[in-house]
Amino acid sequence: MNVRGIRGAITVEANEKDLILNATLELTHKIVAENGIVPEDIACVFITVTNDIDDAFPASAVRQLEGWELVPLMCSLEVPVKGSLERCIRFMVLVNTDKSQAEIKHVYLGGAKALRPDLANA
Repeated sequence: MNVRGIRGAITVEANEKDLILNATLELTHKIVAENGIVPEDIACVFITVTNDIDDAFPASAVRQLEGWELVPLMCSLEVPVKGSLERCIRFMVLVNTDKSQAEIKHVYLGGAKALRPDLANA
């Protein structure tokens, strides 16, 4: 078994708590479904947000999911590069898996598809 990274990102229309939490849940569910993982397999999740998202901690949404209570979650700010995608939540999920790197399915939703169009349409 290896530790693999699964990338994901989603954008929100506005800096509003419900939008942030719902988008976080949508991204979490899609990453889990696409990769067939369960919380017990997850080593940790790093979550970053752009500096225009400060109305909620995305991790608080994930923490409410059944089975996710013990998964280590960490939120931080994304590097604020001029002209970069706004209102974006990014995930790096480190998971214990037998899948090869090529079998991992990264998930880009909403406006975040622009970050990695090569992976978003895979």
